[in-house]
Amino acid sequence: MNLILVRHGETAWNVSGKYQGQTDVPLSAAGLKQAQILAAYFPVAKVDAIYASDLKRAMVTAEYLGKKFGLTVRPEKAFRELNFGDWEGLTYEEITAKWPEAMDNFLAHPDKLVIPNGESFAMLQDRAMAKVREMIALHPEQNVVLVAHGAVLRTILAAALDIPLANVWRLRQYNTAISLIRYTDTMPLVEVMNSTAHLIYGE
Repeated sequence: MNLILVRHGETAWNVSGKYQGQTDVPLSAAGLKQAQILAAYFPVAKVDAIYASDLKRAMVTAEYLGKKFGLTVRPEKAFRELNFGDWEGLTYEEITAKWPEAMDNFLAHPDKLVIPNGESFAMLQDRAMAKVREMIALHPEQNVVLVAHGAVLRTILAAALDIPLANVWRLRQYNTAISLIRYTDTMPLVEVMNSTAHLIYGE
């Protein structure tokens, strides 16, 4: 299976630096434009299925691709963003002021991070990869798109690359960036990562 990973388009909270997590923030006007450009210049000619986080910023981004390929988007709660718990809706500065030690771990030791009333990166990776394995079994030799969130996609890429979650922030994921993982009988192969080449057509 070829798994084409796509991060959702931009939101107002992305611009303001607020941690969105599972708060259902919509795409901004710029994010809607990015989603339109993504669909118009999507670099894969044939898509067999489209999955997305059920949060609207991912679903709306995915629906532009659904219209292009004549497919219904399959919403999946398992691909929701990391649950930021008490940090949702706050900026980096606001979180650092109240939880300085926890925020240090967020950047330097994400594998050890404990978010108040939230979840860990390990928990996120477990739920995301369980669903990815189901998709691999369901879609052999097919091209499958997954539209989700930065942290979700980083943990999926980390699993494919067999790198520890301590290094998860080394994997950049821009809005509407495309990555591609080819799952073979022997190992996953990461063939594209964090490409936003399609956005040059909107400039």
